[in-house]
Amino acid sequence: MEDCIFCKLAKGEIPTDMVYEDDLISVFRDAAPEAPVHVLMVPKKHVASLNDLEDADRELMGHMMLKIKDIAAKEGLDNGYRTVINTGEDGQQTVHHLHIHILGRRKMTWPPG
Repeated sequence: MEDCIFCKLAKGEIPTDMVYEDDLISVFRDAAPEAPVHVLMVPKKHVASLNDLEDADRELMGHMMLKIKDIAAKEGLDNGYRTVINTGEDGQQTVHHLHIHILGRRKMTWPPG
């Protein structure tokens, strides 16, 4: 999508604090962090939400899930971390581009919201 901010960040069209990047994903620091470490993992392919995934996205999603532990290790989240995927209005998804929040370096509470 031409006007999607996460597409622009993932493609490097808007400067950001990039943590990791490969041919499928970009990981960058959240502009409004909720924890000492708060990064966003986004696919470079525009997918609006979990509800928009298709069978063809299996490899992409597997890659994202397996990369989380590498990013957490790189960020020094040895004592644990939380991952969050917000989906839809009730799930508080504010940017309609699938993204995974990776948060850590503080004690997380439950229930989350």
